Amino acid sequence: MKLQDFDYRLPKRLIAQQPAPVRDQARLMVLDRRTGSRDHRRFSDLPEYLHPEEVLVINETKVLPARLIGKKESGGKVEILLIRKWGRGETGQGSGEGAEERKAESIDEWECLVQSSGKLRPKTRVHLDEELSGELVERTPAGLWKLCLKDKVPVDPHLRRIGSSPLPPYIRRNGDRDMRIRDLDRYQTVYARKEGAIAAPTAGLHFTEALLDEIREKGVSILALTLHVSIGTFRPVKEQKIEKHRLEPEFFEVPLETAGAVNEARLSGKRVLAVGTTVTRALESCVDEYGTLRAQRGETGLFILPGHPFLAVDGLITNFHLPRSTLLMLVSAFAGRELILAAYDEAIRKEYRFYSYGDAMLIL
Repeated sequence: MKLQDFDYRLPKRLIAQQPAPVRDQARLMVLDRRTGSRDHRRFSDLPEYLHPEEVLVINETKVLPARLIGKKESGGKVEILLIRKWGRGETGQGSGEGAEERKAESIDEWECLVQSSGKLRPKTRVHLDEELSGELVERTPAGLWKLCLKDKVPVDPHLRRIGSSPLPPYIRRNGDRDMRIRDLDRYQTVYARKEGAIAAPTAGLHFTEALLDEIREKGVSILALTLHVSIGTFRPVKEQKIEKHRLEPEFFEVPLETAGAVNEARLSGKRVLAVGTTVTRALESCVDEYGTLRAQRGETGLFILPGHPFLAVDGLITNFHLPRSTLLMLVSAFAGRELILAAYDEAIRKEYRFYSYGDAMLIL
């Protein structure tokens, strides 16, 4: 298929800059794959579409405060997006006279994306605040930078203090402190447990604890897995023939309990609903040709395109995605490209809010 087959035009005013004031009061479009019918509801109405003994699978990944602003020794601004740790340890300061007065250093080493006001060179020193600095060691073959952070106390608490949510570039911020604190809360699901993502699994942002309790009260099982969203999900598709595009692998883990519950539901004819494209990719990555899900831990680069045989997922909760994106291709594979584009056209006419902080869609 061609890249332009997944294009559409979106007015900029519909790109959500803020989350809904209350998580579960975002709008919800309900799309029936069989009939093409569309209902327009609130996310809080989700339980009406769920039935006892069904399984809802969530992604427990937790977003890192991965966006850092610093300065080079020359004074130029540097913006850093932490991607993943590539080494870690603590080093002492030697021995001998005066050694007892010298404190051990805490060292964190990361792969990261870097934007700078000027050209960057290996061994560039970066100051992030009065207590934390680092060095851009070298470029990686993938075009990232290796960053070494050092401090006389553990680095992680500093990152949590000075780091911001790694919001996508279409969400504009002016550095306001109160907004930074709000984003650290709202660009995170209420069930986030396992830190490691550089972007939120945005379909899950609409859940509240009360809504989860209401779903459980209906007899629906809520099971968890982990997929740490990384840079691969957001790399633009440049190949005109989309089958040539490759996703960079992301870490995932499907626990034994989740695999067992999914298998039991499907054997008894009950639906399995995935909260988001990340859950869909994780489940579809470890299901065999007979539809049996295997507990698994590893990395997946599964790129789901139209024609993919869905063997683990019967329903999908998702947001409205960017044109020409791998996420739009996945939902098109699940519901059909023409049906999805028609639903997006209607969402635009009805002025739904799009992308990460936007409204949601339930596809059944």
